[in-house]
Amino acid sequence: LGGDSEDEAVGPGPAPARTKEGLRRFLDGLLDGRAQPQLSEHTLETQVAELLAQGRTKPPEHSTAAARKLLVFTTGCLTYSPHQIGIKQILPHQMTTAGPVLGEGRGSDAFFDALDHVIDVHGHIIGMGLSPDNRYLYVNSRAWPSGSVVADPMQPPPIAEEIDLLVFDLKTMREVKRALRAHRAYTPNDQCFFIFLDVSRDFVASGAEDRHGYIWDRHYNICLAKLRHQDVVNSVVFSPQEQELLLTASDDATIKAWRSPRTVRIHQAPRPRPHPFFSWFASQKR
Repeated sequence: LGGDSEDEAVGPGPAPARTKEGLRRFLDGLLDGRAQPQLSEHTLETQVAELLAQGRTKPPEHSTAAARKLLVFTTGCLTYSPHQIGIKQILPHQMTTAGPVLGEGRGSDAFFDALDHVIDVHGHIIGMGLSPDNRYLYVNSRAWPSGSVVADPMQPPPIAEEIDLLVFDLKTMREVKRALRAHRAYTPNDQCFFIFLDVSRDFVASGAEDRHGYIWDRHYNICLAKLRHQDVVNSVVFSPQEQELLLTASDDATIKAWRSPRTVRIHQAPRPRPHPFFSWFASQKR
């Protein structure tokens, strides 16, 4: 982009380094008013973006376990409310330090990238969270009535007050189990908001609009606790070091920390008394 003369001025060295140095000088000249672009604005932007992406692209990962990366997001093709989960595999050469670089498989007349998989939950998605091993996707969804059809994209079906906690296996792309409908939400489609959930090794937790946070056992699929607040609980998160410690954030302007009864007993247990010899030795030092 900077021209042959600028590349030659950089001197010998790897081609990408000379190109990046030429680009830097060219852009500095544009900012200072010394250079005039010979390319259209769109072409210039495209070439600059591609070059910067090449400079920040990570080398391919050799580990087979870490080679498959998925971009998981909410989407919808029937109505404006997010009712589908879009999944796009990101190849190693598309991963940069700034995030995935997509669009290379898209035709010139296509506005969106093609997706590798779409999961329709037939309801309004209000929260998602991954298991620690990144295999299972937990989804909070407020279901549409059974058999409902979207006739107008601007008029989605009414949503249930009960929140379904759905679990999908990202290896098979299938729903594996459905948790109990223990938590609830009340706002309609046009006012519906995200309720964050979190997943640990053995538990999954979620907020709700019924002024409670909830904890389930991941393996037995039963509700273990209701955590009371004075208003909507928007977000929950487990401690990364201790899964039996949970924080809940609420519209009542409080953040509460909750411990399991087992860890409470451990923290409140009396400490053992020192051995008599050590007690005598300590008294002699005083």
